[in-house]
Amino acid sequence: GDKIAVSEAGLEQTSLCIASGTRTHAFTVEIASTPQQQAKGLMFRTELADDRGMIFPFDEERMASFWMKNTVIPLDIIFIREDGRIENIAANTVPYSTIPVESTGPVTAVLELRGGLSAELGIKAGDKVNWTLD
Repeated sequence: GDKIAVSEAGLEQTSLCIASGTRTHAFTVEIASTPQQQAKGLMFRTELADDRGMIFPFDEERMASFWMKNTVIPLDIIFIREDGRIENIAANTVPYSTIPVESTGPVTAVLELRGGLSAELGIKAGDKVNWTLD
């Protein structure tokens, strides 16, 4: 795949794009692949650039639940089905909240972007997400 140098947090990165209608939005995302990386996620980060994010790939399709404990900035949490399409988006999640944010169906990955970005770019359920994992 298109490997991009590791992030400041020491995570591998990959390029990702979201096809939304006639537009394609490109991002560089960190890959949280181990349970430890996934548990930490974007906790304690104080900023997230508009072209950055974090992807959480799962070994198999499952219902996913995230929370914002220790997360300083609002995020858009995007739940992605096995076919790469967006199942649902939890937009502008509340920093430090312990209320679970859940997928509305089984998913194989979760993408976190800056809070509010999905709405600004018109990204919505059904849009196609493409990324490469080796």
